[in-house]
This record gives sequence, C-alpha cells and structure tokens, in this order.
Amino acid sequence: MALARVDDENISDKVANEVREAIQNGEFSPGERLVERTLASRLEVSHIPVREALVRLAEEGLVERTPRRGARVAALTEQELLEISSLRIVLEQFVCQRVQKVWSTSIESKLHKVVDSMITAAERGDVDRMFAFDRKFHEELWEIADHKLLLSIASQLRGRINGFLRAANGALAPEELVAHAMSHNDLISALASGDATRASEEMTTHIEIAANRIDMAQTAGDVETPLPLDS
Repeated sequence: MALARVDDENISDKVANEVREAIQNGEFSPGERLVERTLASRLEVSHIPVREALVRLAEEGLVERTPRRGARVAALTEQELLEISSLRIVLEQFVCQRVQKVWSTSIESKLHKVVDSMITAAERGDVDRMFAFDRKFHEELWEIADHKLLLSIASQLRGRINGFLRAANGALAPEELVAHAMSHNDLISALASGDATRASEEMTTHIEIAANRIDMAQTAGDVETPLPLDS
C-alpha cells in the first residue's frame, strides 16, 4: 500500500486525504478492514487522528463503522448505486447548463487535451492513468461551472463510487477501454453545440453507462464483495 507519511500539521485532515485516495484508487477493497493501529503505523501518526479521519470518511459514505467491531471500506448496494447515479445525473446536468453559459474555444481545447491523454492511456492499457484523466475531465467541468457548493457535492458523490468505477473500468476489454475514453469527446461535442437538451441527454447516458458497468462488474465478481469484519 502506497500510503505516504503524514506531517504534524492538520494531521487528521491529511490522514483522511490519504485513506480517501487509497479507497478511491482501489488500494483498499470494498469490505476490507481498516485497522486503526495498522494505519497509524503506516502513516507514522498516533491512533487518535486516524480515528478522527475514519469518522469523517464514514460521514462521506466511504467507510462503515460498527461499535466494538471497527471500520471497513463501505460496500455499494444496488439501491445505493441507483440513488447516487440518479442524483449525479441531476447535478451533472446542472453542471452542463453552467458550462454551456461560459463555453469558449479555449475551454473546448482544454477539455480535448484531457481526453486525448485519456485515450492515449487507454490505448496503452494503462488503466490507472486513464482513470486519472477521467477524473480530471469531470473535475475540469466542475471548475468551469464555477459553483463551489455544486463542486463539493458532485465531487463527494463521484468519490463515493470512484473505487468501484476504477475496478469496473479495469475489467473492460482493451477496445472497450478505448471506447470509454473516446466517449468523452461526445460530451464535449454536445456541450459545444449549445443545445442544452443534447448536453443533458449525453451526460445522462454517460452516467447511466458508468452505473451499469459498476453493476455488471459487481454481479460478475470483478468488484470484490465485503468480507465479515471479524473474518
């Protein structure tokens, strides 16, 4: 596990950031136990900031905590996936509306550069790098939308399923991985068209495909199911 040593300043914040990133990058699997003592040792901190960080991550839905049984990486039920995806659609459609209001050739060029890098990574079979550019693409849209609360909520919802998305994308065949990366150009075209309905429909399709991919991966066992905490 590639957790980095945490410095003294804002210790619990940094611990939360490290563990959150590890969960979202798939370093911790759904259902995997998060032992305070082990995390504290790896991050070279005391157990107190680790406990505080786990409480925060539980509030974000990334961690499940059970009294006297510890913490584990949260699993994702079919109902939770449906709820998260349906809410993401509403928020991302709003993102599209705001992005279209400030659309410019420079924005279009910036997004295409991200997608080009995503496609290159996909063609090389580099799932980690492709997924990083996938995240960057959506983060760029949130930034362009220029709405702090929207950015925070959209980021948290996406973060809740990032680990599952990464695992599902990793299970794609090489040509499917490239097709996924290229599909982001369809989003750019829809945004550039100025047609709000087209942009909303394209974003809806994009999110629904992602949700279906996660669901299929979990059904097929490509995304691990949670283990009992006392196993």
